[in-house]
Amino acid sequence: MERLWSPWRLPYVSSAKSPQGCVFCLALTSDEAPLVVFPGASALVILNRFPYNNGHLMIAPHRHIATLSDLTRDELTEIVVLMQRAEIALTEAYQPEGLNVGVNLGRAAGAGIVDHVHVHMVPRWNGDTSFMTVVGEVRVLPETLEATGARLRPIFERLQKS
Repeated sequence: MERLWSPWRLPYVSSAKSPQGCVFCLALTSDEAPLVVFPGASALVILNRFPYNNGHLMIAPHRHIATLSDLTRDELTEIVVLMQRAEIALTEAYQPEGLNVGVNLGRAAGAGIVDHVHVHMVPRWNGDTSFMTVVGEVRVLPETLEATGARLRPIFERLQKS
């Protein structure tokens, strides 16, 4: 019998409640801080704790707002600049064959966190939806979140300087 080890999921599957407060608002000052890849001036890049694929990033404003229309011009500009940097960083670090970029506004649209707008950026490869996902409803991720952060942080730091 083969075993798939995913120790980072234990806190998720063993707790029935969400963290106290918004993960994006807490990200720069709490337990979520290790997930932060880049803390911008008005927005941040953070790893998804429960990623679809390795390298799954989210970009969110520091302000707790629910919609794109609530963003200031400066926040919107920084989010788009961080999306551009995330594309460069993910391409350099993972060489994906494509990227999914998306915003889910509202629960009906699939938002897991409905009251803090954020952009998902997910590296994709041809054939990355394996039989495990389709049949077993299981994702196999070969890299820990710590390793993903360590791989991406230096690239974001370099891009910030250029």
